[in-house]
Amino acid sequence: MALLGGASAPRAGVAAADPIKDGDITTFAEDVIRASMQVPVLVDFWAPWCGPCKQLTPVLEKVVRAAKGKVRLVKINVDENPELAQQLRIQSVPTVFAFVGGQPVTAFAGAQPESQVKMLVDRLAAMRGDGATEAEGGGIELAKQLVERGEWNAAASLFREILADSPGDAEALGGLARCLLNQGQRAEARKLLDGAPKEVAGHPAVSGARAALSLAEEAGELGDATDLLARVEVDPNDHEARYRLGTLLFLRGQLDTAIDHLLAIVRRERDWQDGQARKQLLRFFEALGPKHPATLKGRRMLSSVLFS
Repeated sequence: MALLGGASAPRAGVAAADPIKDGDITTFAEDVIRASMQVPVLVDFWAPWCGPCKQLTPVLEKVVRAAKGKVRLVKINVDENPELAQQLRIQSVPTVFAFVGGQPVTAFAGAQPESQVKMLVDRLAAMRGDGATEAEGGGIELAKQLVERGEWNAAASLFREILADSPGDAEALGGLARCLLNQGQRAEARKLLDGAPKEVAGHPAVSGARAALSLAEEAGELGDATDLLARVEVDPNDHEARYRLGTLLFLRGQLDTAIDHLLAIVRRERDWQDGQARKQLLRFFEALGPKHPATLKGRRMLSSVLFS
């Protein structure tokens, strides 16, 4: 995402003593883009007339101050900066963006409890502005959280930054490949996995991503999730629609729901299409890896259905 002023190399003196400041369209490049090269920056888009903003902003200020300079906060009045709000596609206030390495990596809208804000700030505080981490695995964990929330662009950006520093990081390779898959970029995912170093080719994150790619390539066009769900709601025994829906949701990362749909087919008609639903579940488990929580849970549930 190209943002105002670009993201040139950080300059000395960007850091300020106070981690919280008001910003506007003229200071955004300095206060957010360049500053986030050194330390993560939260950007609070608010408006004077917004009730939830008056609840959230004091929480943000409290938690950021408690981080003791490891995270900064810039507050932007959208009424005074409509062009900036439009560029970042702000649809409601409050909206908060987190910038790392000059790029937005995650965002949320609406007032949030202090516990959730602190959780986000703690994750960001473990990172430097260049995307590296002070705590081992911090960047990977944040990226995984983004994946779980379906924030594919932000997760992909963070995985790319990790790979820039550690090209052979198996978790980042597999994670980026999955992001590319969920963005419909199968050729790019294939190229990335084919170029993975031999020493990490067997890592569960990489082999799992490869299995997911194979599944996606063989699945082809699955249809629209909303239409498929409507078909299932009208006819719970529409196994073809449920099978397609489950596969589509799995590829989008909605693992539990996807597995539940395939299990529903097995319960209703175990031998449908020569056991296709059961076979697809086994492929899901292969793609996730044997130790993934969804695999362990799914295998237990499948065994319960098959042997009940």
